[in-house]
Amino acid sequence: MRFPVQMDDGGVRMFEGYRVQHNTTRGPAKGGIRFHPECSLEEVKALAMWMTWKCALANLPFGGAKGGVIVDPAELSHRELERLTRRFASEITVLIGPESDIPAPDVNTSAEIMAWIMDTLSMEAGHSVPAVVTGKPLDIGGSEGRPRATGRGVTIVALEACRHLGRDPATTTVAIQGFGNVGSVSALLMHEAGFRVCAVSDVTGGIHAPQGLDVHALLEHRRAGGTLASFGRVEEVRSPRSPPATPPASGRG
Repeated sequence: MRFPVQMDDGGVRMFEGYRVQHNTTRGPAKGGIRFHPECSLEEVKALAMWMTWKCALANLPFGGAKGGVIVDPAELSHRELERLTRRFASEITVLIGPESDIPAPDVNTSAEIMAWIMDTLSMEAGHSVPAVVTGKPLDIGGSEGRPRATGRGVTIVALEACRHLGRDPATTTVAIQGFGNVGSVSALLMHEAGFRVCAVSDVTGGIHAPQGLDVHALLEHRRAGGTLASFGRVEEVRSPRSPPATPPASGRG
């Protein structure tokens, strides 16, 4: 679909978006919505197919779907992002719903964006429809463990792989590509499970410490508005001749 969105300067900008349902044999389609400048119909079709396989392999009563809009959210104001989300939601109302297709957060989408989609669908239905999306805020029916679910799944699989291979997590190094909703949680939970997280990266750059990164300090740095690249520089200026009195168990990057 192609749809107009009013920008803050009063102008109108056209956007292109997609919602693909690959298979609904097992139940309502299930799959995320991503906002990314390199999103394409081919990518969304492939991801929808993967969702079909994942739900079937996990024996869940869902089919596969996926959605996306070609946009860089960092270039939009908060109000522009809301207007884009609501217009996109209106465009796909003919497809989505608790019994037909249930979107979720994905790349560059959040619980707030899911709330906007739910609210848009609820306004058109004339009553609250919380089951139209997953990954929404707790206050409107979200699940408490949802934000960490995917990263926790990565950690569980890694632990099972170590068990299968006879490896000790404490002697296993980990490199994580991406430090967003999934990567940051994976880094934290794998660090807490005993793995040595020695490298992480995101769009700002990457950092590497063979002895292991202090993931808690890295997350705190990110919460304070820093980037991975700047965390690396902060770590470098700490003189190795003046180590902390009690070094963290994971070591410093």
